[in-house]
Amino acid sequence: MPLWISFTLLAAIMQAVRTAGQKSLSGSVSAMATTFVRYWYGLPFVFCYLSLLLVLNPDWAKQISITTFTGNARFLFFATSASVAQIAATYALIKVFTQRNFAVGTSFAKTEAIQVALLGSLLFADYLNWLGWLAVISGVVGTVVISGKDVFKRGSRNTSLYGLASGALFAVTSLFLREASLSLGLPLVLSAVLTLAFMVCLQSVVCALYLNIWEKPQWQRMKSVKKSCWFVGATSALGSVGWFTAMSLQNAALVKILGQVEFFITLAITHFYFREKIARFEWWGMVLIVASVLLVLQYR
Repeated sequence: MPLWISFTLLAAIMQAVRTAGQKSLSGSVSAMATTFVRYWYGLPFVFCYLSLLLVLNPDWAKQISITTFTGNARFLFFATSASVAQIAATYALIKVFTQRNFAVGTSFAKTEAIQVALLGSLLFADYLNWLGWLAVISGVVGTVVISGKDVFKRGSRNTSLYGLASGALFAVTSLFLREASLSLGLPLVLSAVLTLAFMVCLQSVVCALYLNIWEKPQWQRMKSVKKSCWFVGATSALGSVGWFTAMSLQNAALVKILGQVEFFITLAITHFYFREKIARFEWWGMVLIVASVLLVLQYR
């Protein structure tokens, strides 16, 4: 199995579990505090993974210095832009969760896949062939079928805007973090985790400043739900390791389409944990998602 597929599957599983944790957490703290938790509590796990890689590959440590980051303007631009975009995307997604059903809220963000493909082609000439586009379209249509009934019956303008904004911002994040990682010129597994570490540090600082200025009471609320915070942090870190590495190794659009397997886990969590019903028509959406995944696995 290609390495990028293994990391994508890790990312999809961890993201589904983390998103469930974020929904529960968002009932106790604000959207920005939940966003902060994702980064700050994930930071120790990111550095543990980086340390493990350097222990297993001593030569890699010799390739890293402070100028790896400060002397690379392209890296700084794309990594910083991706950091800000991901904060905004996470905030928008959490706002969706406060207004909508869990599975439907996740569906909105899944427009990210087709937006990654379009923006990747326009901005970075990262083109897909017809099989790749068929996989992207099949996957996106599948998620729309799964959530479409509820969206059209009970959807609000705010929910739609937050969902679409989340998808667009996550698409920008995916493309920019890939460019940042590739710009380091290091072994891709190493450059992926270095990009992740840089972004998580920056994102923690930005979110902490926001909370200190506008939402100080949230610090006390986070203390009362520490177990949930550590759970979200750990699953977020593992998921990010998967996404960052996979997107360093492969076209971001293909990674996101394969990552649609997350939806099956999401629906299981929706049904068994949040006790929300899975409608009949959702099974048709899952068939389309399976088809998109199979197409991606055939992609060359």
